[in-house]
Amino acid sequence: MCSSDLKQQGKPGGRQDPLAFNAMPQFGPRQLGPGAIVSYGGIDYVVRGSVTFREGPFVWWEHLLEGGDQPLWFSVEEDDGRLELAMWVTRKDVPLRPGDPYVVDGVAFHETERGRASYTTEGTTGLPAGGEMDFLDCANSDESVLLSFERWAPNMPWEVSTGKPVLTGELTVYPAPPPSPA
Repeated sequence: MCSSDLKQQGKPGGRQDPLAFNAMPQFGPRQLGPGAIVSYGGIDYVVRGSVTFREGPFVWWEHLLEGGDQPLWFSVEEDDGRLELAMWVTRKDVPLRPGDPYVVDGVAFHETERGRASYTTEGTTGLPAGGEMDFLDCANSDESVLLSFERWAPNMPWEVSTGKPVLTGELTVYPAPPPSPA
């Protein structure tokens, strides 16, 4: 490495090693997007695509992660200044619909929230670029297991997912590259 390379690295605002311990910024929802790496449970997942949801003033995100045995969805929400994170698995084997008794794998759930949100996508998600969707969220009695219903159009069937909350210390996020200029 020549001395000019060393000088460039030391400049404020210059490029930094993205894997350096002190280069990692505080985790936040805007660091995620297609191309980010999420290390969770000893597995490095690549964010293939992201969905941004809006319901009135509220915004939250879901990110499609691939790298393990099956794809996962990672939800990120800021609620009263706190991050709420969860890992989700789509459950095609669960034929529930909203209004049914909410019992999955012997666990009973209660409804926590329902609504309609607009959404936009980027990267690979399997969804259109944007639209409106319905959701219903449930939790077990101590909120350690989650259940979610999502419907992407009024005439489509509900998708069922089960999930579990995740603490920020359980994962490492290597941020997504910035979007390309349009």
